[in-house]
Amino acid sequence: MSIEELQTKVKKLSMRSTEAKMALHDLSEELPTDWEKIPEVAEHTFAVFKELTEARRALKAAKKAAAEA
Repeated sequence: MSIEELQTKVKKLSMRSTEAKMALHDLSEELPTDWEKIPEVAEHTFAVFKELTEARRALKAAKKAAAEA
């Protein structure tokens, strides 16, 4: 994957992570209503942030490799 593609992926995942974070926040604000949704919303948020972290690492490694080339 090119640096540009990785940058685009990171940008999209950043937006998704913000949305997931807000969904988790909104859910917490409404407690105890919809408390049953906590695992689902938390798992989704965890997955998005994990993917974002991996994409950021890949982008950093790609930039480092390009600088060394």
